[in-house]
Amino acid sequence: MDNLEYKKLIEAALFMSPKALSVADISGITGIATIGTLESLLNSLVEDYKSEKTSLQILKIDNKYMFGLKEPYATKVNSLASGPDISKGALKILAYVNKNNGVMQSELVKIFGTSTYDYMKELLENEFVKTTRFKRSKKVETTTKFKEYFNV
Repeated sequence: MDNLEYKKLIEAALFMSPKALSVADISGITGIATIGTLESLLNSLVEDYKSEKTSLQILKIDNKYMFGLKEPYATKVNSLASGPDISKGALKILAYVNKNNGVMQSELVKIFGTSTYDYMKELLENEFVKTTRFKRSKKVETTTKFKEYFNV
């Protein structure tokens, strides 16, 4: 297989995958064992989409790759995408956590009230946030899944 065919195979894998793929994932799918070659092909594909006259782009999020939409197209068609299966309150907290990554849960409770605990449970179950113990509270941060899901 030549490089053009490998790039097409990588493109197909990214298109079909519901989540971002790591270099190791793509290596397993394509059979390209040399990481340097694979990364070179990925970078070339990313550049192809930057220069193409298309609304699509390939995003790199935490060393994983996925398809996304360029602006302003993403904003204009986002209503067609199914929304997250989380409540409005949880979404507000998630937006705050994203803006202030590394926020303390105690701060969230002060701002949003005691319902924060229910919303946090929902966000943790959906794996959009992670918490780490910090003194008598918890530090709340967004996850890779959050970044992939919302194309952040």
